[in-house]
Amino acid sequence: MAPKKGEEIIYIMGKAPTEPPPDEGLPPWMATFADMVTLLLCFFVLLLSFANQDIANFETMKGSIQKAFGVQFKDRAGRNVAYSDSKFSESSAKKTAKKDMAALELDIRAFIDAGNVSKLMSVNSDQNGVLVRVPSRVLFKPGTATLDPGIHKVLDKIATIMKSKKFNLVVRGHTDDQPTHNNVYDSNWELSAARAASCLRYILQKSGVSHTRVKAVGYAGTKPLVPNTSNQNRGINRRVEYYYQPQSDDW
Repeated sequence: MAPKKGEEIIYIMGKAPTEPPPDEGLPPWMATFADMVTLLLCFFVLLLSFANQDIANFETMKGSIQKAFGVQFKDRAGRNVAYSDSKFSESSAKKTAKKDMAALELDIRAFIDAGNVSKLMSVNSDQNGVLVRVPSRVLFKPGTATLDPGIHKVLDKIATIMKSKKFNLVVRGHTDDQPTHNNVYDSNWELSAARAASCLRYILQKSGVSHTRVKAVGYAGTKPLVPNTSNQNRGINRRVEYYYQPQSDDW
């Protein structure tokens, strides 16, 4: 039925009809996005669960790739060889070396106690070897590199160790910070090196070990034990050290 003339005028002059209120909650596109992210997360978690993180296989694959590309490297212990027992052998060798060093230190301490030579020598050890320290005053006269015959008992013990045990030996000569005052050695470098060489020569003659197992080094006054502030401290710094080390490929 058509509206009357008055009613049509009222509709036109009144307010226009309002739109319905929007739906509450997140917009529809955000729900779709959340579903997609959740599915991706589940996918990558599933991939991770399928992955087998085997270190041995990884090392094997790494070695194969290096070989394929011609990568050259030096590995004495063979730690990168697939399915090799070298790492266990290396660990066993280290344990054996530590036991040998401990036994050597006990042997030298027993010699010091039995022979009452604590004033002539001392012994201690670190993770790399066993160190025997002898003051220069009991080995040499001042400014010389000629061994005193009275010290042969100590050197004979050091030579016996080299002959009976599988150790390498570094003989290290040390002086104080005072310059030399003789016509034979122009510097403490020459004096310390000559003293180390003199001790090493005697040990080689007594033990008969291979020359490849021994070294002689002169440090002059560069490695003092105590500050060179008194005659007593300088006497401590003037010394010869015998450093036993387990035999290895790095020698």
